[in-house]
Amino acid sequence: MASTETPVPEAEKVAAPPHEAPAVKPEKVEPPPEVKTPAGAPPPRIGYFALADVVLRFLLFASALVAVVVMVTSKQTERVPIPFPPFLAPVSAKFNHSPAFVYFVAALSVAGLYSIITTLLSFYALLKPGCYPTVLSHFVIFDVLLLGIVASATGTAGGVAYIGIKGNSHVGWRKVCKMYDEFCRHIGASIAVSLFGSIVLVLLVLLSIYSLSKKIPK
Repeated sequence: MASTETPVPEAEKVAAPPHEAPAVKPEKVEPPPEVKTPAGAPPPRIGYFALADVVLRFLLFASALVAVVVMVTSKQTERVPIPFPPFLAPVSAKFNHSPAFVYFVAALSVAGLYSIITTLLSFYALLKPGCYPTVLSHFVIFDVLLLGIVASATGTAGGVAYIGIKGNSHVGWRKVCKMYDEFCRHIGASIAVSLFGSIVLVLLVLLSIYSLSKKIPK
């Protein structure tokens, strides 16, 4: 059976231009999947700062509590010579006999109360990292103020304790720690713990300043 197709002359065949290539559709680039942070989890850096803040404030509370308890319990009674019969009389040494030690107890009591409040607020900021910079900006002001109070109380009590140990022959102040040794040991231990609390406050101030500096755009 003969074919009915009519051959097309070669001249009529239109060749496609060699420079024209079939259009290639650009591949759709999908963005990388987002890494979602679990709800309630603080960013890593803020979490570390807030956790260190909570630990330091707890240490401040512990040091203030120990210093106050040791100072308040520093009581000792000894029999001292008197110029008339019975020539020996019981005389007690207490912290409230010295205004410097009273100021020391008041300052460390304020530090202990302050540390309780700020520890709770700092723990709340650890759970809610969005409010951490605001809380921190208030903390740094009061931390510096409390550092001055605690440091001055520690220095004042330390000066009086030094006179009790060494005395002062120029003004006739005798060494009382030879007689009231237990009392002086309590005073020295309380001042040493208070000095540790002052160092903790310095670390808190430095931590707050460093944390706030990280929030400043560069």
